Amino acid sequence: MRHATPLLSCVGLAVLVPGWVPGWPVAPARAQEPVHLIVRDHHFVPDHIDVPAGQRFLISLTNQDDTTDEFESYDLKFEKIVVPGGTITVHAGPLHPGTYKFFDDYHPDQATGTVTATQGP
Repeated sequence: MRHATPLLSCVGLAVLVPGWVPGWPVAPARAQEPVHLIVRDHHFVPDHIDVPAGQRFLISLTNQDDTTDEFESYDLKFEKIVVPGGTITVHAGPLHPGTYKFFDDYHPDQATGTVTATQGP
């Protein structure tokens, strides 16, 4: 009876955490190519990107300014610092069809852009 407790604990853990049960399917990882943006002279290039609605996506941003920038979007729910010469990646989506704004929080009157999510045919 001494070994019953650890065995029951392992069985209980397997029931509570089904991802650990051998043989259960696991969602395959998908390779995603990021959408590439740069910020130069406190402007995004390009300042508009299109993505498919209903899918997650990545945005890669390289800062070519001499100052630190803060890549932010209330709509897309991200906020990330990018140092001069640095590159960051943010995850976003899935989105409903529509247009979503992003900006540089340190230069919000200059560096702005949009993401448009469109439904495929």
